[in-house]
Amino acid sequence: MNTATLVQLAADTHQWAVAAAFIGGIIVAGGLVWAVRAGMRYMDQESPRPQPDEQPKLPDGGAVREMREMREPDEIPLTPRSGSRLMPYELHHASTRTGKDQKRKRWLPGSSGAFGSGGPGHV
Repeated sequence: MNTATLVQLAADTHQWAVAAAFIGGIIVAGGLVWAVRAGMRYMDQESPRPQPDEQPKLPDGGAVREMREMREPDEIPLTPRSGSRLMPYELHHASTRTGKDQKRKRWLPGSSGAFGSGGPGHV
């Protein structure tokens, strides 16, 4: 075998590899084009976007502000063994209620450090 024969054999195998890669690329590109067209068709079937005059507006009183309050647990009352059981309608809808003391608990200098750290804290 001479060099010219080897070059032709090498070119022949590369030719099939290049053709296979080109056909694979055409298939992938066709799939992407189909996906975009299907997505556009789907978007055309959706309801139209709201116009600027249909957008939500602020209430007449302005923006609603955050309300802060201190909450405390709403304990379930214990019933004596001889008493009647607690019925569902006697329970509240929330497990907490507005606390009697509405002052925020503040960190005091000289008290403990982070919660549960057991450190001496900020002295």
